[in-house]
Amino acid sequence: MLRSLALISIRWGAIASVLAVSLMITMFYLGRHPLMVAPFLDFRIILYGIFIFFSLREFRDYHQDGALYFWQGMAGSFIMVAVAGLLGALFFWIFGTLESEFVPSYVRQMTDYLKNFPEEDIQRIGKEVYESNLKSLPSTNMAQLASTYLAQSFVIGLLVSIIMSVILRKQPKTN
Repeated sequence: MLRSLALISIRWGAIASVLAVSLMITMFYLGRHPLMVAPFLDFRIILYGIFIFFSLREFRDYHQDGALYFWQGMAGSFIMVAVAGLLGALFFWIFGTLESEFVPSYVRQMTDYLKNFPEEDIQRIGKEVYESNLKSLPSTNMAQLASTYLAQSFVIGLLVSIIMSVILRKQPKTN
């Protein structure tokens, strides 16, 4: 049972990672840096939701006779998100290493974004924090961006996992 849950989640996670990186590369070449998108508008919310849904539904319907416990949903979702996040971060790092304009483009766009911050927001987060972030931006490297991608994937995945596990859970039928 757990083996099939893991294998299904790994397969769907690998597919999700390829699709996520493909979308990020497309965004980059269309002129919108993928890491400059607001977290609540991140396409991974929808992508992970769809892939978690299909992986848990496959497990529930074809391996569990229609039953899915919440813990199974969370475990399967975690595996799917971990695979998608880790492979996605790896592919993302490879792409960023091969594409020489990826990191400089991020640094430029983030610098412009931070320099246009409203004064109230700077005071809210603290002038020291704002200045240290602005000062450390030129030393940003692809490993930092890939780890940011991975961390965001886990946060997004946790929220989506809870929702999908609740929606898809079904207790076994007792006769």
